[in-house]
Amino acid sequence: MSRSPSEVADFMRANPDACLAELYSEYYEYLVKSVYRMVPDQSTAEDLVQEVFFEIWKKRERLEFRTSVGAYLRRAVTNRALNYIRAKKMNFEGEDAAIQLKSNEINSVKKLEIDDLQQLINDSIDLLPEKCRAVFAMSRFEEMKYAEIAESLGISIKTVENHISKALKLLKARVSPHLEDYSNYN
Repeated sequence: MSRSPSEVADFMRANPDACLAELYSEYYEYLVKSVYRMVPDQSTAEDLVQEVFFEIWKKRERLEFRTSVGAYLRRAVTNRALNYIRAKKMNFEGEDAAIQLKSNEINSVKKLEIDDLQQLINDSIDLLPEKCRAVFAMSRFEEMKYAEIAESLGISIKTVENHISKALKLLKARVSPHLEDYSNYN
């Protein structure tokens, strides 16, 4: 689709069926591959991308693109994937706060405390700035290399490093005061 973002928005309002068909045809496979890197299940990746296209359809009358259409769609599916990951309560495996406990080794009170800490970590990840959160999730949850993240998001490796450093610093500041309560569970 060789239209400007505003032309695409106008086209969406004028002929939503044709516009959505073009967007779907041009971006669907790319978006599914992008989501698959974060959520390595083909069916789930396809579902998440289809949900984004459905949301676009619902917002077709008021849709505005502030960036390129491809960037908008990429950001939308990344956010959808991150929300899915959060909903699935993926375990956090941070460099500064690795908490690995087997449920059969701790009593129910300790398990509840650990669940609270996991929720604090998940909430802290959710508070990260959008791009920082995306980079962090790709690195920690999808185990992507910095170069892969940089290529996937169209940013430099140094920017990826900066986002990871920022994420770890913010997470450490929010989580570390609570870690002393759990240090005797190792």
